[in-house]
Amino acid sequence: MQYLKLSFVFLASLGLFLLSACNNSSQTTSTDHNSSVTSNPTSISPAAKTNNEHGASKDGQVVETGTYHLEFVPEKEASATHMDLYLLKGNNHETVPDAKVTAQVQLPDGKQKSIPMNYDANGKHYTAQLTEKATGQYQIKVIADIKGEKVNGRFTFNQ
Repeated sequence: MQYLKLSFVFLASLGLFLLSACNNSSQTTSTDHNSSVTSNPTSISPAAKTNNEHGASKDGQVVETGTYHLEFVPEKEASATHMDLYLLKGNNHETVPDAKVTAQVQLPDGKQKSIPMNYDANGKHYTAQLTEKATGQYQIKVIADIKGEKVNGRFTFNQ
């Protein structure tokens, strides 16, 4: 009888351990050169700097893909949503200034829109304006062409 109770306690503890391991709050997924993230999909917040294991963050959604670090920061403004993309490479997260970057946006009504992102040398990031004001979830696929190498990241935000 005591063996049965001990077995039950052991199995219950193991089950709780496995359940907590599966319920990890970090939702960043990474695959070679085609990654997605939904770590902060419901908020559009100002670009506040915080520190984490990847260095200074801009309080955006982060995708790690291969040797690249992509951080997407949407910021709602009066007439549009300002979209910033920080494209970094390597362990030191060096800025990649010479990429061709495009944001493919799926609007809440399902329509698609392609928006080129331009490099802002002062801010060391890529930027674009999204003028749509529809309420709902926007899905963004960022495609970066870095000297022939394609790097993709998927992001979402609500407005």
